[in-house]
Amino acid sequence: MTAPDAELADWLRLALTPGIGGETQRSLLAAFGLPAHVFASSLSALRGVVGAPRAERLLHSDAGIETQIATALAWATEPGNHILTLADAEYPQALLASADPPILLYAKGRCELLNRPALAIVGSRNATPQGEANAAAFAASFAAAGLTVVSGMALGIDRAAHQGALTAKGEAAGSTIAVIGTGADRIYPARNRELARQIAVEGLIISEFPLDTPALSGNFPRRNRIIAGLAQGCLVVEAAARSGSLITARLAAEAGREVFAIPGSIHSPLAKGCHQLIKQGAKLVESAQDVLEELAWQTQAAPVAVSPAAVPETGSLPEDGADAAATANLLDCLGYDPCALDVLAERSGLTADALLAMLLRLELDGRIASLPGGRYQRLTK
Repeated sequence: MTAPDAELADWLRLALTPGIGGETQRSLLAAFGLPAHVFASSLSALRGVVGAPRAERLLHSDAGIETQIATALAWATEPGNHILTLADAEYPQALLASADPPILLYAKGRCELLNRPALAIVGSRNATPQGEANAAAFAASFAAAGLTVVSGMALGIDRAAHQGALTAKGEAAGSTIAVIGTGADRIYPARNRELARQIAVEGLIISEFPLDTPALSGNFPRRNRIIAGLAQGCLVVEAAARSGSLITARLAAEAGREVFAIPGSIHSPLAKGCHQLIKQGAKLVESAQDVLEELAWQTQAAPVAVSPAAVPETGSLPEDGADAAATANLLDCLGYDPCALDVLAERSGLTADALLAMLLRLELDGRIASLPGGRYQRLTK
C-alpha cells in the first residue's frame, strides 16, 4: 500500500469503526492529529479522550472493516471517483465551518464545485407540476448567474432543481451537487438513474455514508445538514407542514444561512410548510432575482428569463372566437388552486363530458395539469 493509500486507509478506518460517531471522530483528531496518530496511540491515551469501550473498539482488529477499506480504496481509483477527507484542500470550506462536518466524503464527478458559491433548493417529493416547473426555472437562473445548485436528488422538487441547473451553458454548465443518503455507489430512487449518471459526469454526487449503504430512512435527515452546510442560502419551493425540507431550512437558519420560500395557495397542503417558514422570518420570493438581490450576488452571467412555468399564455392556441372565450371562461373558473371536476362543473355550468374534452385539450397544450384524485391545476406563465 502506497503512503497516500495508507493515510486514506486510516481515515476510512476511523470513519468505519462502529460506535465512533462524528463528534467522537473530531474529538480524536483534535487530540491526536491525523488518524494515523490515533491508531498509533496507547489504549490509556485513547481512554482519556473517548472512554474505555470506544478506545477498545478503535484498537480492535476487524476483518469486516478491512474489507470495506479495501473496497473503498479500489472504488476511489475508478475515473471520476474521489474520497475527500477533512485534511484535503478540495474538502468544502463552507461545510468545514459548519457544526457537524463529516470527516470524509465519497464523491463522483467534479470536486471543484464543492468550493464554489452555492444555493440549496429543496421541497416536496410529491410536488405539483407547477412546483417542479418553479424549481427548474429558479435553478436554471441561479446556475446561469454563477451559483451551484445543491439538492438531494429525491423525486419532485430536488429532481427538477438538478435538471434545471443542468440546462445552464458555458462556464455554468453542470453547476449542481447532489447530496445523497445512500452509498455513493448506489442510485436511489431508481427512477433517477439517468439523472444520476448525468450529474456524475457534468456535476457532482457526494455522500458521507460508506459504500453499499442502502436507503435507510434515518440517513436522509442527516444528509440534509450537508445540503444546508454547503450553501449560502436555502430556497424551499413546496413543502407540507411536516416536510423533511423544513429540517434543511432549519439547519440552514441555524448555520446563519439565508432561508427563502415561495408562497402558494392557502388551500394547498404543499404550501403550508413554505407559509410556516415565511411566518418564522424566511424571505418570501417570487423570482430568482429576489434571491440574488437578497444575497447581494453579482451575477457572472445575465440570469435567464425566469417565469414560474414555461407554458404558453392563455389564448395562445389557434382557436376561433367562441372557443377562445369558452377556454378563457374555463380557466377563470379553474383559478390557480387544484380543483376537482365536480367543483369545476358547478362553477362553469358545463357537463362533465364537455369539461373532460376541454380539459384534455388544455392538458395536451401544457396549460393545465391533472393531479391525483381527479383534480386539475392551471399552470401559470
